[in-house]
Amino acid sequence: MRKFDGKLLIDGSWIAPSSGKVEEIKSPFNGEIAGQAAVASVSDVDKAITAAVKGAEAWRRTPAYQRSAILMKAAALADERVDEIAKIISSENGKSLLEAKGEAGRSGEIIRLGAFEGSQLYGTSLPLDANKGTGQEKLGFTVRQPVGVVVAISPFNYPALLVLHKLAPALGSGNSVVLKPARATPLTALALAQCFVDAGLPAGVLNVITGAGGELGDALVSDARVRKISFTGSTSTGSHITQIAGVKKLSLELGASSPVVVLPDADIELASRAVALGGYINSGQVCISVQRVIVHEKIRTDFLDALKPLVEKIKMGNPLDVATEVGTMINEKESARVANSIKNAVSEGAKLLTGGEQIGSIVKPSIVADVNPKSSIAQDELFGPAVIVSNVSSTKEALEVANSTPYGLGAGVFTRDVDSAIRSAREIDAGIIHINWTPLWRADLMPYGGLKASGIGKEGVRSAIEEMTEVKTIILHGKTWNQN
Repeated sequence: MRKFDGKLLIDGSWIAPSSGKVEEIKSPFNGEIAGQAAVASVSDVDKAITAAVKGAEAWRRTPAYQRSAILMKAAALADERVDEIAKIISSENGKSLLEAKGEAGRSGEIIRLGAFEGSQLYGTSLPLDANKGTGQEKLGFTVRQPVGVVVAISPFNYPALLVLHKLAPALGSGNSVVLKPARATPLTALALAQCFVDAGLPAGVLNVITGAGGELGDALVSDARVRKISFTGSTSTGSHITQIAGVKKLSLELGASSPVVVLPDADIELASRAVALGGYINSGQVCISVQRVIVHEKIRTDFLDALKPLVEKIKMGNPLDVATEVGTMINEKESARVANSIKNAVSEGAKLLTGGEQIGSIVKPSIVADVNPKSSIAQDELFGPAVIVSNVSSTKEALEVANSTPYGLGAGVFTRDVDSAIRSAREIDAGIIHINWTPLWRADLMPYGGLKASGIGKEGVRSAIEEMTEVKTIILHGKTWNQN
Protein backbone atom coordinates (compact mmCIF):
# COMPACT_ATOMS: atom_id res chain seq x y z
CA MET A 1 0.00 0.00 0.00
CA ARG A 2 1.19 3.51 -0.83
CA LYS A 3 1.94 5.88 2.05
CA PHE A 4 -0.92 8.15 1.13
CA ASP A 5 -3.67 5.56 0.61
CA GLY A 6 -6.48 6.33 3.05
CA LYS A 7 -4.50 9.18 4.64
CA LEU A 8 -4.50 12.96 4.89
CA LEU A 9 -1.37 15.09 4.73
CA ILE A 10 -1.43 17.42 7.73
CA ASP A 11 1.56 19.17 9.27
CA GLY A 12 4.07 17.04 7.40
CA SER A 13 2.60 13.64 8.35
CA TRP A 14 0.31 11.15 6.65
CA ILE A 15 -2.50 10.65 9.17
CA ALA A 16 -5.85 8.90 9.34
CA PRO A 17 -8.94 11.15 9.16
CA SER A 18 -10.66 11.95 12.45
CA SER A 19 -13.76 10.20 11.13
CA GLY A 20 -11.81 6.96 10.67
CA LYS A 21 -13.53 6.60 7.30
CA VAL A 22 -11.97 5.80 3.94
CA GLU A 23 -13.54 5.26 0.53
CA GLU A 24 -12.51 3.27 -2.51
CA ILE A 25 -11.59 5.16 -5.65
CA LYS A 26 -12.67 3.15 -8.66
CA SER A 27 -11.95 3.19 -12.38
CA PRO A 28 -14.83 4.74 -14.34
CA PHE A 29 -14.13 2.18 -17.09
CA ASN A 30 -14.51 -1.13 -15.26
CA GLY A 31 -14.93 -0.34 -11.57
CA GLU A 32 -11.53 -1.73 -10.58
CA ILE A 33 -10.17 -0.24 -7.36
CA ALA A 34 -7.47 2.38 -8.02
CA GLY A 35 -6.80 3.07 -4.34
CA GLN A 36 -8.27 4.42 -1.13
CA ALA A 37 -8.88 7.99 -0.01
CA ALA A 38 -9.57 9.36 3.45
CA VAL A 39 -12.94 10.96 4.15
CA ALA A 40 -12.02 14.06 6.11
CA SER A 41 -14.26 16.02 8.46
CA VAL A 42 -14.50 19.69 9.40
CA SER A 43 -12.21 19.01 12.38
CA ASP A 44 -9.53 17.85 9.93
CA VAL A 45 -9.96 21.09 8.02
CA ASP A 46 -9.26 23.05 11.19
CA LYS A 47 -6.13 20.98 11.85
CA ALA A 48 -4.92 21.53 8.28
CA ILE A 49 -5.45 25.30 8.40
CA THR A 50 -3.79 25.52 11.82
CA ALA A 51 -0.78 23.66 10.41
CA ALA A 52 -0.80 25.89 7.32
CA VAL A 53 -0.73 29.06 9.45
CA LYS A 54 2.39 27.80 11.19
CA GLY A 55 3.86 26.60 7.91
CA ALA A 56 3.25 29.96 6.22
CA GLU A 57 5.19 31.83 8.89
CA ALA A 58 8.22 29.58 8.49
CA TRP A 59 8.06 29.30 4.69
CA ARG A 60 7.85 33.04 4.03
CA ARG A 61 11.06 33.49 6.04
CA THR A 62 12.82 30.78 4.06
CA PRO A 63 15.17 32.40 1.52
CA ALA A 64 13.91 32.17 -2.05
CA TYR A 65 16.92 30.15 -3.18
CA GLN A 66 16.16 27.52 -0.53
CA ARG A 67 12.48 27.36 -1.50
CA SER A 68 13.52 27.03 -5.12
CA ALA A 69 15.95 24.20 -4.34
CA ILE A 70 13.23 22.17 -2.60
CA LEU A 71 10.82 22.70 -5.49
CA MET A 72 13.50 21.66 -7.98
CA LYS A 73 13.93 18.40 -6.03
CA ALA A 74 10.16 17.87 -6.14
CA ALA A 75 10.21 18.50 -9.91
CA ALA A 76 12.93 15.88 -10.36
CA LEU A 77 10.90 13.37 -8.36
CA ALA A 78 7.82 14.11 -10.46
CA ASP A 79 9.91 13.44 -13.57
CA GLU A 80 11.11 10.12 -12.14
CA ARG A 81 7.57 9.07 -11.24
CA VAL A 82 5.88 10.05 -14.53
CA ASP A 83 4.79 6.51 -15.38
CA GLU A 84 3.42 5.89 -11.90
CA ILE A 85 1.53 9.19 -11.82
CA ALA A 86 0.17 8.64 -15.34
CA LYS A 87 -1.20 5.24 -14.37
CA ILE A 88 -2.92 6.72 -11.34
CA ILE A 89 -4.46 9.48 -13.50
CA SER A 90 -5.76 6.98 -16.03
CA SER A 91 -7.05 4.57 -13.38
CA GLU A 92 -9.05 7.09 -11.36
CA ASN A 93 -9.97 9.61 -14.05
CA GLY A 94 -10.64 7.34 -17.03
CA LYS A 95 -8.59 9.30 -19.56
CA SER A 96 -6.40 7.30 -21.90
CA LEU A 97 -2.93 6.37 -20.75
CA LEU A 98 -1.63 8.32 -23.76
CA GLU A 99 -3.29 11.50 -22.51
CA ALA A 100 -2.36 10.74 -18.90
CA LYS A 101 1.34 10.45 -19.77
CA GLY A 102 1.16 13.79 -21.52
CA GLU A 103 -0.40 15.37 -18.45
CA ALA A 104 1.96 13.73 -15.98
CA GLY A 105 4.92 14.66 -18.17
CA ARG A 106 4.20 18.37 -17.63
CA SER A 107 4.30 18.05 -13.83
CA GLY A 108 8.01 18.60 -13.36
CA GLU A 109 8.07 21.55 -15.73
CA ILE A 110 5.21 23.33 -13.95
CA ILE A 111 6.99 22.89 -10.61
CA ARG A 112 10.23 24.24 -12.11
CA LEU A 113 8.36 27.27 -13.43
CA GLY A 114 6.98 27.84 -9.94
CA ALA A 115 10.47 27.57 -8.47
CA PHE A 116 11.87 30.15 -10.89
CA GLU A 117 9.02 32.64 -10.96
CA GLY A 118 8.65 32.43 -7.19
CA SER A 119 12.21 33.66 -6.80
CA GLN A 120 11.51 36.75 -8.95
CA LEU A 121 9.29 38.81 -6.62
CA TYR A 122 10.41 42.23 -7.77
CA GLY A 123 9.24 45.51 -6.34
CA THR A 124 9.45 49.01 -7.84
CA SER A 125 10.91 52.36 -6.85
CA LEU A 126 8.49 55.28 -6.44
CA PRO A 127 9.40 58.71 -7.87
CA LEU A 128 8.01 60.61 -4.89
CA ASP A 129 9.76 63.81 -5.85
CA ALA A 130 7.57 64.04 -8.96
CA ASN A 131 4.78 65.17 -6.66
CA LYS A 132 5.39 68.85 -5.80
CA GLY A 133 5.66 69.58 -2.13
CA THR A 134 5.55 66.03 -0.75
CA GLY A 135 8.33 63.87 -2.07
CA GLN A 136 11.62 65.55 -1.19
CA GLU A 137 13.88 63.90 1.40
CA LYS A 138 11.86 60.73 1.12
CA LEU A 139 12.47 57.37 -0.49
CA GLY A 140 9.62 55.11 -1.59
CA PHE A 141 9.49 51.59 -2.96
CA THR A 142 7.25 48.53 -3.06
CA VAL A 143 7.90 44.95 -2.06
CA ARG A 144 5.89 41.87 -3.06
CA GLN A 145 5.27 39.24 -0.41
CA PRO A 146 3.25 36.02 -0.04
CA VAL A 147 -0.34 36.33 1.14
CA GLY A 148 -0.03 33.53 3.70
CA VAL A 149 -2.45 30.57 3.65
CA VAL A 150 -3.80 29.59 0.22
CA VAL A 151 -6.75 27.21 -0.19
CA ALA A 152 -6.59 25.36 -3.50
CA ILE A 153 -9.65 23.46 -4.73
CA SER A 154 -9.11 21.47 -7.92
CA PRO A 155 -11.39 19.55 -10.33
CA PHE A 156 -11.31 15.96 -11.58
CA ASN A 157 -10.61 16.53 -15.26
CA TYR A 158 -6.89 17.33 -14.96
CA PRO A 159 -5.95 15.89 -11.56
CA ALA A 160 -2.22 16.64 -11.98
CA LEU A 161 -2.10 19.70 -14.23
CA LEU A 162 -4.68 21.79 -12.39
CA VAL A 163 -3.39 20.78 -8.96
CA LEU A 164 0.11 21.91 -9.86
CA HIS A 165 -1.07 25.15 -11.43
CA LYS A 166 -2.14 26.02 -7.90
CA LEU A 167 0.59 24.38 -5.83
CA ALA A 168 3.67 25.45 -7.82
CA PRO A 169 3.03 29.22 -7.83
CA ALA A 170 1.73 29.21 -4.25
CA LEU A 171 4.70 27.31 -2.84
CA GLY A 172 7.23 29.00 -5.09
CA SER A 173 6.19 32.46 -3.87
CA GLY A 174 6.36 31.53 -0.19
CA ASN A 175 2.78 30.63 0.72
CA SER A 176 1.47 27.59 2.52
CA VAL A 177 -1.36 25.59 0.98
CA VAL A 178 -4.35 23.52 2.01
CA LEU A 179 -5.30 21.49 -1.05
CA LYS A 180 -8.74 19.95 -1.56
CA PRO A 181 -8.65 17.80 -4.72
CA ALA A 182 -11.78 16.51 -6.45
CA ARG A 183 -13.42 13.67 -4.58
CA ALA A 184 -13.38 11.51 -7.71
CA THR A 185 -9.63 11.91 -8.34
CA PRO A 186 -7.73 12.43 -5.08
CA LEU A 187 -4.98 9.86 -5.65
CA THR A 188 -3.08 11.87 -8.24
CA ALA A 189 -2.94 14.89 -5.92
CA LEU A 190 -1.71 12.70 -3.07
CA ALA A 191 1.00 11.17 -5.26
CA LEU A 192 2.18 14.66 -6.25
CA ALA A 193 2.09 15.78 -2.62
CA GLN A 194 4.39 12.85 -1.83
CA CYS A 195 6.92 14.32 -4.28
CA PHE A 196 7.00 17.55 -2.27
CA VAL A 197 7.23 15.70 1.05
CA ASP A 198 10.10 13.55 -0.22
CA ALA A 199 11.83 16.68 -1.53
CA GLY A 200 12.02 18.07 2.00
CA LEU A 201 9.15 20.56 2.07
CA PRO A 202 8.79 21.69 5.71
CA ALA A 203 5.89 20.48 7.81
CA GLY A 204 2.68 22.47 7.44
CA VAL A 205 3.62 24.15 4.16
CA LEU A 206 1.49 21.71 2.13
CA ASN A 207 -1.58 20.01 3.57
CA VAL A 208 -4.01 17.81 1.63
CA ILE A 209 -7.63 17.19 2.64
CA THR A 210 -9.77 14.63 0.78
CA GLY A 211 -13.46 13.87 0.96
CA ALA A 212 -16.83 15.53 0.34
CA GLY A 213 -16.52 18.81 -1.51
CA GLY A 214 -19.52 20.69 -0.10
CA GLU A 215 -18.90 20.31 3.62
CA LEU A 216 -15.12 20.59 3.44
CA GLY A 217 -15.13 23.33 0.83
CA ASP A 218 -17.41 25.60 2.86
CA ALA A 219 -15.23 25.17 5.94
CA LEU A 220 -12.07 25.90 3.96
CA VAL A 221 -13.16 28.99 2.06
CA SER A 222 -15.00 30.66 4.95
CA ASP A 223 -12.12 30.40 7.44
CA ALA A 224 -10.76 33.86 8.29
CA ARG A 225 -7.20 32.53 8.51
CA VAL A 226 -7.23 31.81 4.78
CA ARG A 227 -6.01 34.76 2.70
CA LYS A 228 -6.39 33.41 -0.82
CA ILE A 229 -8.71 30.95 -2.59
CA SER A 230 -7.83 29.37 -5.93
CA PHE A 231 -10.79 27.40 -7.26
CA THR A 232 -11.42 25.59 -10.53
CA GLY A 233 -14.90 24.18 -11.07
CA SER A 234 -18.47 25.06 -11.95
CA THR A 235 -19.82 28.58 -12.18
CA SER A 236 -22.52 27.77 -9.62
CA THR A 237 -19.96 26.63 -7.04
CA GLY A 238 -17.77 29.63 -7.80
CA SER A 239 -20.73 31.93 -7.19
CA HIS A 240 -21.37 30.19 -3.87
CA ILE A 241 -17.74 30.73 -2.84
CA THR A 242 -18.01 34.47 -3.46
CA GLN A 243 -20.98 34.60 -1.09
CA ILE A 244 -19.32 32.87 1.86
CA ALA A 245 -15.61 33.57 1.49
CA GLY A 246 -15.47 36.92 3.21
CA VAL A 247 -12.71 39.43 2.59
CA LYS A 248 -9.92 37.52 0.86
CA LYS A 249 -8.34 37.22 -2.56
CA LEU A 250 -10.17 35.01 -5.06
CA SER A 251 -9.19 33.32 -8.32
CA LEU A 252 -12.12 31.47 -9.88
CA GLU A 253 -11.71 29.48 -13.10
CA LEU A 254 -15.27 28.48 -13.95
CA GLY A 255 -17.48 27.19 -16.75
CA ALA A 256 -17.35 27.72 -20.50
CA SER A 257 -19.02 27.04 -23.82
CA SER A 258 -16.05 27.73 -26.04
CA PRO A 259 -16.76 28.79 -29.64
CA VAL A 260 -14.74 28.22 -32.79
CA VAL A 261 -15.56 30.51 -35.71
CA VAL A 262 -14.82 29.16 -39.20
CA LEU A 263 -15.00 31.96 -41.77
CA PRO A 264 -15.42 31.42 -45.55
CA ASP A 265 -11.72 31.93 -46.32
CA ALA A 266 -10.56 29.47 -43.66
CA ASP A 267 -8.21 26.57 -44.31
CA ILE A 268 -10.85 23.86 -43.99
CA GLU A 269 -8.34 21.04 -43.63
CA LEU A 270 -6.61 22.85 -40.76
CA ALA A 271 -9.88 23.82 -39.10
CA SER A 272 -11.38 20.31 -39.26
CA ARG A 273 -8.18 18.70 -37.96
CA ALA A 274 -7.93 21.18 -35.08
CA VAL A 275 -11.58 20.73 -34.11
CA ALA A 276 -11.21 16.92 -34.21
CA LEU A 277 -8.38 17.28 -31.71
CA GLY A 278 -9.83 20.05 -29.59
CA GLY A 279 -13.33 18.69 -29.16
CA TYR A 280 -12.65 15.21 -27.83
CA ILE A 281 -9.48 15.14 -25.72
CA ASN A 282 -10.29 13.83 -22.24
CA SER A 283 -13.75 12.95 -23.58
CA GLY A 284 -14.48 16.65 -23.96
CA GLN A 285 -14.15 17.18 -20.20
CA VAL A 286 -12.03 20.28 -20.59
CA CYS A 287 -13.20 23.81 -19.89
CA ILE A 288 -11.48 25.00 -23.09
CA SER A 289 -12.69 22.06 -25.16
CA VAL A 290 -14.31 22.94 -28.48
CA GLN A 291 -18.04 22.88 -27.79
CA ARG A 292 -19.49 25.19 -30.43
CA VAL A 293 -18.38 25.53 -34.04
CA ILE A 294 -19.87 28.52 -35.82
CA VAL A 295 -19.37 27.98 -39.52
CA HIS A 296 -20.25 30.19 -42.47
CA GLU A 297 -23.02 28.61 -44.53
CA LYS A 298 -20.89 28.82 -47.71
CA ILE A 299 -18.47 26.20 -46.37
CA ARG A 300 -20.76 24.26 -44.01
CA THR A 301 -20.89 21.12 -46.14
CA ASP A 302 -17.17 21.11 -46.94
CA PHE A 303 -16.27 21.58 -43.28
CA LEU A 304 -18.56 18.80 -42.03
CA ASP A 305 -17.39 16.44 -44.79
CA ALA A 306 -13.80 17.03 -43.65
CA LEU A 307 -14.56 16.75 -39.91
CA LYS A 308 -16.75 13.63 -39.83
CA PRO A 309 -14.17 10.99 -40.93
CA LEU A 310 -11.58 12.43 -38.53
CA VAL A 311 -13.96 12.10 -35.59
CA GLU A 312 -15.01 8.60 -36.59
CA LYS A 313 -11.35 7.49 -36.55
CA ILE A 314 -10.93 8.31 -32.85
CA LYS A 315 -10.16 5.10 -30.93
CA MET A 316 -12.05 4.72 -27.67
CA GLY A 317 -11.92 1.98 -25.05
CA ASN A 318 -9.96 0.82 -22.01
CA PRO A 319 -7.99 3.83 -20.76
CA LEU A 320 -5.01 1.63 -19.82
CA ASP A 321 -4.79 0.17 -23.34
CA VAL A 322 -1.94 1.97 -25.15
CA ALA A 323 -4.00 1.91 -28.37
CA THR A 324 -6.83 3.93 -26.81
CA GLU A 325 -6.88 7.60 -27.79
CA VAL A 326 -9.91 8.72 -25.76
CA GLY A 327 -11.07 7.02 -22.61
CA THR A 328 -14.20 7.36 -20.52
CA MET A 329 -16.06 10.17 -18.88
CA ILE A 330 -15.68 10.47 -15.13
CA ASN A 331 -18.74 8.31 -14.41
CA GLU A 332 -21.83 6.81 -15.98
CA LYS A 333 -24.08 9.56 -14.64
CA GLU A 334 -22.12 12.17 -16.58
CA SER A 335 -22.08 10.12 -19.77
CA ALA A 336 -25.87 9.72 -19.53
CA ARG A 337 -26.23 13.48 -19.09
CA VAL A 338 -24.24 14.18 -22.26
CA ALA A 339 -26.07 11.51 -24.27
CA ASN A 340 -29.42 12.99 -23.18
CA SER A 341 -28.30 16.49 -24.15
CA ILE A 342 -27.51 15.22 -27.63
CA LYS A 343 -30.89 13.47 -27.88
CA ASN A 344 -32.69 16.64 -26.78
CA ALA A 345 -30.86 18.69 -29.41
CA VAL A 346 -31.88 16.24 -32.12
CA SER A 347 -35.50 16.33 -30.94
CA GLU A 348 -35.36 20.12 -31.35
CA GLY A 349 -34.31 19.84 -34.99
CA ALA A 350 -30.53 19.37 -34.95
CA LYS A 351 -28.88 16.58 -36.97
CA LEU A 352 -26.69 13.89 -35.40
CA LEU A 353 -23.97 13.22 -37.96
CA THR A 354 -22.01 10.68 -35.94
CA GLY A 355 -21.69 9.29 -32.42
CA GLY A 356 -24.12 9.95 -29.60
CA GLU A 357 -24.17 6.36 -28.33
CA GLN A 358 -23.63 5.79 -24.62
CA ILE A 359 -21.83 2.62 -23.46
CA GLY A 360 -21.39 2.75 -19.70
CA SER A 361 -19.14 5.73 -18.96
CA ILE A 362 -18.26 6.14 -22.65
CA VAL A 363 -20.04 8.43 -25.08
CA LYS A 364 -18.89 7.95 -28.65
CA PRO A 365 -17.40 11.12 -30.16
CA SER A 366 -20.31 13.07 -31.59
CA ILE A 367 -21.02 15.79 -34.13
CA VAL A 368 -24.36 17.57 -33.90
CA ALA A 369 -25.07 19.84 -36.89
CA ASP A 370 -27.54 22.63 -37.61
CA VAL A 371 -27.89 23.53 -33.93
CA ASN A 372 -29.91 26.56 -32.90
CA PRO A 373 -27.41 28.85 -31.09
CA LYS A 374 -30.08 29.66 -28.50
CA SER A 375 -30.67 26.01 -27.56
CA SER A 376 -29.52 24.63 -24.22
CA ILE A 377 -26.80 22.46 -25.76
CA ALA A 378 -25.20 25.65 -27.11
CA GLN A 379 -25.84 27.91 -24.15
CA ASP A 380 -24.88 25.53 -21.33
CA GLU A 381 -21.51 23.92 -20.71
CA LEU A 382 -21.70 20.41 -22.19
CA PHE A 383 -18.40 19.05 -20.83
CA GLY A 384 -18.50 15.95 -22.97
CA PRO A 385 -17.26 14.44 -26.27
CA ALA A 386 -19.56 16.28 -28.64
CA VAL A 387 -19.04 19.20 -30.99
CA ILE A 388 -22.12 21.16 -32.04
CA VAL A 389 -22.20 23.11 -35.29
CA SER A 390 -24.31 26.19 -36.01
CA ASN A 391 -24.58 27.98 -39.35
CA VAL A 392 -24.27 31.74 -39.96
CA SER A 393 -24.45 33.97 -43.03
CA SER A 394 -21.90 36.67 -42.16
CA THR A 395 -18.88 37.48 -40.05
CA LYS A 396 -21.00 39.88 -38.02
CA GLU A 397 -23.48 37.13 -37.20
CA ALA A 398 -20.66 34.71 -36.39
CA LEU A 399 -19.19 37.06 -33.80
CA GLU A 400 -22.61 37.76 -32.32
CA VAL A 401 -23.24 34.03 -31.91
CA ALA A 402 -19.78 33.54 -30.41
CA ASN A 403 -20.68 36.11 -27.73
CA SER A 404 -24.22 34.85 -27.16
CA THR A 405 -23.57 32.66 -24.10
CA PRO A 406 -22.94 33.75 -20.49
CA TYR A 407 -19.37 32.45 -20.75
CA GLY A 408 -16.13 33.88 -22.05
CA LEU A 409 -13.13 31.64 -21.41
CA GLY A 410 -11.59 30.68 -24.75
CA ALA A 411 -12.35 31.03 -28.46
CA GLY A 412 -10.83 30.12 -31.80
CA VAL A 413 -11.10 31.76 -35.21
CA PHE A 414 -10.08 30.29 -38.54
CA THR A 415 -9.41 32.81 -41.30
CA ARG A 416 -6.69 33.75 -43.79
CA ASP A 417 -7.66 37.42 -43.65
CA VAL A 418 -5.71 39.68 -41.27
CA ASP A 419 -8.57 42.17 -40.97
CA SER A 420 -10.99 39.41 -39.97
CA ALA A 421 -8.49 38.08 -37.45
CA ILE A 422 -8.02 41.50 -35.85
CA ARG A 423 -11.77 42.18 -35.80
CA SER A 424 -12.42 38.81 -34.17
CA ALA A 425 -9.70 39.31 -31.56
CA ARG A 426 -11.16 42.68 -30.63
CA GLU A 427 -14.84 41.76 -30.62
CA ILE A 428 -15.03 38.25 -29.14
CA ASP A 429 -15.59 38.40 -25.38
CA ALA A 430 -13.17 35.73 -24.19
CA GLY A 431 -10.11 35.72 -22.02
CA ILE A 432 -8.05 33.72 -24.52
CA ILE A 433 -8.47 33.95 -28.30
CA HIS A 434 -6.61 31.74 -30.77
CA ILE A 435 -6.27 32.66 -34.43
CA ASN A 436 -6.13 29.58 -36.66
CA TRP A 437 -6.38 27.16 -33.79
CA THR A 438 -8.98 26.06 -31.26
CA PRO A 439 -9.27 27.14 -27.60
CA LEU A 440 -7.85 23.81 -26.48
CA TRP A 441 -4.24 24.91 -26.25
CA ARG A 442 -2.38 26.15 -23.20
CA ALA A 443 1.19 27.03 -22.33
CA ASP A 444 1.89 26.72 -18.62
CA LEU A 445 3.40 30.20 -18.35
CA MET A 446 0.72 32.15 -20.24
CA PRO A 447 -2.05 34.08 -18.47
CA TYR A 448 -5.10 31.84 -18.29
CA GLY A 449 -8.58 32.93 -17.29
CA GLY A 450 -11.94 34.02 -18.61
CA LEU A 451 -14.42 36.86 -18.81
CA LYS A 452 -18.10 37.07 -17.80
CA ALA A 453 -19.36 33.92 -16.03
CA SER A 454 -16.12 32.06 -16.82
CA GLY A 455 -14.43 33.50 -13.77
CA ILE A 456 -12.18 36.09 -12.20
CA GLY A 457 -8.43 36.26 -11.86
CA LYS A 458 -5.71 34.58 -13.89
CA GLU A 459 -3.83 31.30 -13.68
CA GLY A 460 -0.58 30.41 -15.46
CA VAL A 461 2.42 30.30 -13.17
CA ARG A 462 3.56 33.93 -13.45
CA SER A 463 0.03 35.34 -13.34
CA ALA A 464 -0.92 33.06 -10.45
CA ILE A 465 2.04 34.29 -8.43
CA GLU A 466 0.80 37.85 -8.88
CA GLU A 467 -2.59 36.68 -7.58
CA MET A 468 -0.97 34.87 -4.63
CA THR A 469 1.20 37.75 -3.45
CA GLU A 470 0.54 41.23 -2.09
CA VAL A 471 2.22 44.56 -2.67
CA LYS A 472 3.45 46.53 0.32
CA THR A 473 4.51 50.17 -0.03
CA ILE A 474 7.49 51.39 2.05
CA ILE A 475 8.26 55.09 2.61
CA LEU A 476 11.51 56.19 4.26
CA HIS A 477 11.23 59.72 5.65
CA GLY A 478 14.27 61.97 5.86
CA LYS A 479 14.49 65.46 7.37
CA THR A 480 11.35 67.57 7.44
CA TRP A 481 10.82 70.66 5.28
CA ASN A 482 11.62 73.19 7.98
CA GLN A 483 14.97 71.66 8.86
CA ASN A 484 18.15 73.36 7.76
